[in-house]
Amino acid sequence: MEVLSLLLLTTLSFEISQMKNTKIISTMKRAVFSSLTFLIFISLTSCEDVIDLKTATGPTQLVVDGWITNQPGAQTIRLTWSAAYFDNSPAKPVLGAAVTVTDDKGKLYEFKDLAGNGQYIWGNTLNDTLGHIGRTYTLKVVNGANTYKAVNEIKRVPAIDSIVYQHETYPFTPDKGPKKGYIASFYARDFTGAGDTYWIKPVINGKAVVSNAVWISIAYDAAFSAGAPSDGLIFIQPIRQSITTDSLYSAGASVGAELHSITNEAFEFLNQVSEQAANGGLFAVPMQNVKSNVVNINPAGEKALGYFGASAVSRKETIIDPEKARPEE
Repeated sequence: MEVLSLLLLTTLSFEISQMKNTKIISTMKRAVFSSLTFLIFISLTSCEDVIDLKTATGPTQLVVDGWITNQPGAQTIRLTWSAAYFDNSPAKPVLGAAVTVTDDKGKLYEFKDLAGNGQYIWGNTLNDTLGHIGRTYTLKVVNGANTYKAVNEIKRVPAIDSIVYQHETYPFTPDKGPKKGYIASFYARDFTGAGDTYWIKPVINGKAVVSNAVWISIAYDAAFSAGAPSDGLIFIQPIRQSITTDSLYSAGASVGAELHSITNEAFEFLNQVSEQAANGGLFAVPMQNVKSNVVNINPAGEKALGYFGASAVSRKETIIDPEKARPEE
């Protein structure tokens, strides 16, 4: 009996000792974890340094922003000077340049900067039409001792069949626009014959809008790229819905689409512009100028930036009527 009591007392003392040791170890672990957390916090907050990044300023270059179409009315070619990367001031206009466009039949169109703001304009009435499908156009800009040229062609464009819209409810409150609204889409069919390329623009309140290069929507045949078997088909859904950009439309909104025919070269240019605009985050690569189709006739002369394009345009608009909206998917 005494042996049994001694055994029980010994066992109880060992368990109490073990519990004390376990508690000590647990306390030490919490202390070490708290210390590590504190050290990490100190290291993160104490390593914040403001860096004044000094970048080299490259040479100032002529920038061409000109896109002629087959639509009646005035056509504009904007000329500005390039600026340093961190310069957020408005672009300085190029003044006093001689700007002309000549088609492949020899007809010359003179663009004039009557307002003195770098916007060189041809035509002023709806009876004036410059672009025609199948024609090739050559831009010529003479500025000081430099002469620049660019060539582009107006390709065919299919008609837009319809604009449709459907109810949509976001599961969250968006930063812009309503939580409940409408997604608009256009319907059109690519021409048969591989290699047609297009630029799709949303039309809001009667005006084609491209407010951010991130939202540039382009198509190769009826899909995104040459590798897709989409020749002659209806444009795929993501392209059809690209006229709905960063917010839903509301009832009563005037919405539509413009479909611009573009050359394969223009397709690549716009694709690079869109990629540059979306370039950011952890895996961002250094920014660089997108290759221009505007060249100095003197290979040793000053280089130019920008693009001279030409398009045929089809267009369709509608007013969003809740009674005619497709149901939410």
